[in-house]
Amino acid sequence: MTKQEKVNFAIDTLNTLYPQVPIPLDHKDPYTLLIAVLLSAQSTDVRVNKITPILFEIADNPYDMVKLTVEEIREIIKPVGLSPMKSKGIHGLSKILIEKYNGQVPADFEALESFPAVGHKTASVVMSQAFNIPAFPVDTHIHRLMYRWGFTNGKNVVQTERDAKRLFPEYLWNTLHLQIIWYGRHYSPARGWNLENDIITKTIGRKTVINKYMKK
Repeated sequence: MTKQEKVNFAIDTLNTLYPQVPIPLDHKDPYTLLIAVLLSAQSTDVRVNKITPILFEIADNPYDMVKLTVEEIREIIKPVGLSPMKSKGIHGLSKILIEKYNGQVPADFEALESFPAVGHKTASVVMSQAFNIPAFPVDTHIHRLMYRWGFTNGKNVVQTERDAKRLFPEYLWNTLHLQIIWYGRHYSPARGWNLENDIITKTIGRKTVINKYMKK
């Protein structure tokens, strides 16, 4: 297969498996999505989805959030990990939203990335999933699969994002990054990987990855 044929195969397979793809993190608006994505750093979506209802019942907007102390936020979000940094970030960005943006999350990469505890990936998720602005957030699943499929060299997520944006049509980015995440969870996990179940990697995958698997 040519590179383009491999890209097309991946897209077609993902569309077949996931014609409608859910957003993994529960939320109701851009603010709750921003907080949920921030909380998901080095945690799992399942764990975050157990904690956010508790947090959002008390404060689901920046005005209520700043009424809480950093320590009160930290006590609620402890189960997701990194609570000292995340609680400061949540309180800090909520204050900035009130002071600079009338309590509304801006649809702007530069503004989002200027908030405490918000990096490029978090900003990309919010832009994509809250505002439907083309972005390609790269998480561990996407980074792993892009390498397994031979679409990137796997050196870092910055390069993986650059390669993904170069290979895939922009109009597909917002759906495709979610499809790859779900595919990674269901068919191509980091642990307990079964190549026979992973039709995309089995068909178009990097030979070194497949050979290494076969030698196990």
